[in-house]
Amino acid sequence: MAQLPAGHVPLSAQAVRWPWPRRKAAAPEIDPSRWRQAAAGLPWLRGMDAGRDARLHALAAEFLQRIAITPLHGLALNEVQRLRLAMLCCLPLLEFGREGLHGWSQLLVYPDAFRVQRSHQDAHGVLHEWDDELIGEAWERGPVILSWADVRADIATPSEGYCVVAHEIAHKLDALDGAMDGTPPLPREWQRQWAADFQRAYDALCLEVDAGRDAAIDAYAAESPEEFFAVCSEYHFSDAKTLRRAMPEVAAHLQRLYGAPLLG
Repeated sequence: MAQLPAGHVPLSAQAVRWPWPRRKAAAPEIDPSRWRQAAAGLPWLRGMDAGRDARLHALAAEFLQRIAITPLHGLALNEVQRLRLAMLCCLPLLEFGREGLHGWSQLLVYPDAFRVQRSHQDAHGVLHEWDDELIGEAWERGPVILSWADVRADIATPSEGYCVVAHEIAHKLDALDGAMDGTPPLPREWQRQWAADFQRAYDALCLEVDAGRDAAIDAYAAESPEEFFAVCSEYHFSDAKTLRRAMPEVAAHLQRLYGAPLLG
C-alpha cells in the first residue's frame, strides 16, 4: 500500500521538477455537465472555492489524458465514474501540482478487495510465502491499484478517517524522490522540519501501539514510517479534526502540502 523519516506553498515551483514533453497535446476539455454530475457525488468538492476547483479541473483533465483507468474482473466504469476517480486522485495534488502524476501511467480498479501473493526470505534463508488481501496498493514504479467498493464506501462515509485514494496517492508522492520513506519532495528547510516532526509523532504512536493502548489514529500507521505518512494523509481528507488534536505539527505539514482540509 503505501512508505517516512522525513500558508500556501506551490511545491511544483520549489521542489523536484521533471522534464515533460515540450509538445504535449493540451488535455481535452471536460464536458461541463459531466463535471457537475461527477462533482455532485463527491463530498470533498462541496463548497470548494473557485481557484481550487479550477486547479482540480485542469489536473483531472490531464489525469484522464495521461493515466489509463483499467477496470478488472468484470468491473464496468462509466464516464462519470472514471471522472470521479480522476478527481479523487487529483485532490492531493491541488497544491503540489501536475508533477504528482510523474512516473506512473495506469490506474487498475478491482470490483472489491483483491489478493496479492507475498514472499520473504528470512535471515536463515527460509522462504516464506503468504497471501494478503488489500483494498489499495501503489507500486513505487508502476500503477496505483484500488478497490472500487472501498472507494465508494469512502465517498458514502467521508468523515470516518478512511480514504484509500488519498492513502495511495500519498505513496506515489512519497516515491517521487526515489525513496519510499514517508517524505515527498520538499524544499530543503521544510524537509528537515518535516522529518523531525513526523519522526517524533511516529515514535510516539509506536510506543502507544506497542503498549497496547488505544491510539488516536488507526494503528496501521505504526507499521512503518511510510504507512504513517499515508494514514495521516487519509485523516487530513477524512477526519482532520482528529489529526489536528492528536498530532498538530503533522496536521500543519499536511495542510501545507495538501491545502486546507476540504471537510473541516
